[in-house]
Amino acid sequence: MDAEGTEYPIHPVMRPRLSVEELLAAKNVQPIRSLDDLRADTFESDEEVEEFIAFIYAERHRDLA
Repeated sequence: MDAEGTEYPIHPVMRPRLSVEELLAAKNVQPIRSLDDLRADTFESDEEVEEFIAFIYAERHRDLA
């Protein structure tokens, strides 16, 4: 019991197990057919990409100095 006197089940509620195929079908997932499927326009310019790479590099090496 918790502070308010509510009892909780000892075991979590069991949900039916689904196969990978069933999970993929439920999400309507499609296979990747080309690299274009993975493309995202995250950065607006090459300068932004370079700034991001420099930031990541600096963060990864910050505690090594």
